[in-house]
Amino acid sequence: MGAAAQFRGKIDPAGASPVPDEMPPIAPRLITDLLDHAVERHGGWSAVDFMGRTWTYAEIGELARKAARGLQDLGVRPGMRVGLCLPNTPYYVICYFAILRIGGVVVNLNPLYTEREMGHLVEDSGASVIIASDLAMSLPKLTPLVGKHQLTRVVVCPIADVLPSWKGRAYRLFKRKDIAHEPHDLRFARFEDLIARDAAPDPVERNPDDLAILQYTGGTTGVPKGAMLSHANLTANSAQMIAHVGHMPERQERTLGVLPMFHVFALTTVLNYSVDTAAEMILLPRFEMKSFLDTARRTKPTQFFGVPTLYTALNGVDMHGAMDQVRVCISGGAPLPLDVRQTFETRTGVRVVEGYGLTEASPIIACNPLEGQVKDNSCGPAFPGTVLEIRGSEDPHKIMATGERGEVCARGPQVMQGYWNRPDATERTFVDGALRTGDIGYLDEDGYLFLVDRIKDLILCSGYNVYPRVIEDAIYEHPSVSEAVVIGVPDEYRGQSPKAFVALREGASLSQDELMEFLKERISKIEMPSSIEFRDSLPKTLVGKLSKKDLVAEEAARRAAGGTAS
Repeated sequence: MGAAAQFRGKIDPAGASPVPDEMPPIAPRLITDLLDHAVERHGGWSAVDFMGRTWTYAEIGELARKAARGLQDLGVRPGMRVGLCLPNTPYYVICYFAILRIGGVVVNLNPLYTEREMGHLVEDSGASVIIASDLAMSLPKLTPLVGKHQLTRVVVCPIADVLPSWKGRAYRLFKRKDIAHEPHDLRFARFEDLIARDAAPDPVERNPDDLAILQYTGGTTGVPKGAMLSHANLTANSAQMIAHVGHMPERQERTLGVLPMFHVFALTTVLNYSVDTAAEMILLPRFEMKSFLDTARRTKPTQFFGVPTLYTALNGVDMHGAMDQVRVCISGGAPLPLDVRQTFETRTGVRVVEGYGLTEASPIIACNPLEGQVKDNSCGPAFPGTVLEIRGSEDPHKIMATGERGEVCARGPQVMQGYWNRPDATERTFVDGALRTGDIGYLDEDGYLFLVDRIKDLILCSGYNVYPRVIEDAIYEHPSVSEAVVIGVPDEYRGQSPKAFVALREGASLSQDELMEFLKERISKIEMPSSIEFRDSLPKTLVGKLSKKDLVAEEAARRAAGGTAS
């Protein structure tokens, strides 16, 4: 294997920028070690700011201790799965560490899931307890599941109780329709009951290789699978973040956390990494522009982690004063269009670097440097302590040479143990011990990773491989375009052809003929879309990423009903 066949990510001794080499092995840790260290060293520092109310690290540590005792009193034992169905609130932070303190396994549940989706995850994980908010959008969907499968208890966390007192009173008065009625049922307990007993939890034997999180994949194809992430996996990715970003122990960072912590990107960046560095977590339960900007101006964050749709939205408003103190800005979760990055950087003066990862890797495996060279449309070199490999799409045992396209594979301490109760899927996801990402890409001579597309999104046009992302990147070059998604649709002559869905910037106008003419000089004839559908907005997933799956389903339904591509 030639030197160009792999790339290892390391941070130089000064902690400034990535260089191709190896870093020392990362010592395995328990996730609770992160909180214990923060409490011991910086107990008086603010840990959480939620809508203007704050908790110190010492207070969070004490509440997590009481909640751990309460969970044991509910019967939670090592290895048992406990669901967290919570938006970004202090409850999530407290209960996350409480579950892990007693050897439990966290199962993340998106509060916006349907009852059917919730039921699948509860059944598949075998969760016996779920901790949920009292929001009407989620609690009623859990109620019918109690007593089914292994779910026996639900702990209800009132949102009003963690707001500043006057906001809590206003919330109960003016947001009554958003608050679910708690069932009068002994199977339901309140958070205040969980922490009522001031006693230490019984000590349990734990190991960094123990399962910590069941993080379910998005389920873009088939049903979601639970990626088994250990304490060592998650703390390794946090250590890699520290090496990549750099850390000054005497200075407290402030992380603006609007990405939901039940999503793996925020779980590492907003929660684990922040606690590992004793940063203040400024938590927002959802993205609402006015609240986001007001909070940013009030708290002056120094770190912000977002998905491309967040940066796109922010580019369309007056951000004056919101990003003045930010020094670390990372985009992940989906490809970041070059124009979106450049516009954000020009308007704020803050450098945005794009990273890349997947649920099965806790999640980060590559990221552009905060200082040093950033290559356009690249997601950067390997993360510290990570090995990236490009393997043949036809023969996955073959390592491709520099510049050659193939499947991106990864090795590192952050890579999952496998899929929960799915040995068949686990076996298919690894090749020669490396994690297969399902993405097509290549490494350049400097070890920078460039993604071409998802293997399953590949469009076969007259026998040629057409990559939707190449077409999307070309469409994004047009100044009138805000969002773009390309999918493959059936074509009687070519087998498949690309179809583009486009949303324009506010006030912009653009016709299909004009965009087609624009694309002629940027993509080949075989890559030209067979049609372009303009929409006011494009569908997004529950965490804000553009949803190709929804558009594929819409197109299939339209054709099944006898329609054609527009």
